[in-house]
Amino acid sequence: MKKAEFIELVKASGNYSTNVEADKAVKAFTDAVTGALCKKEKVALVGFGTFSTVDVTEKSGTVPGTTKTYTKAAHTAPKFKAGQTLKDRVASGK
Repeated sequence: MKKAEFIELVKASGNYSTNVEADKAVKAFTDAVTGALCKKEKVALVGFGTFSTVDVTEKSGTVPGTTKTYTKAAHTAPKFKAGQTLKDRVASGK
């Protein structure tokens, strides 16, 4: 699903009158979650899931088929863990 299609879905689900309003709602949500994760805060939405961050250690490896090696620096990555309600609804297809 592309962003424009998602905006249409949010418009219908949230009873927004225009795509602009639905787009603002999506942008507000993504900006809020992004801001919280940048501060390394956890965002828990009961029944939906939890957005959090995880510290990834530095790692090195070899490029397949060559003798070249690389090192990936340590960094913080976003993580999402689906809630049980979301898992159940996806499994049932409803």
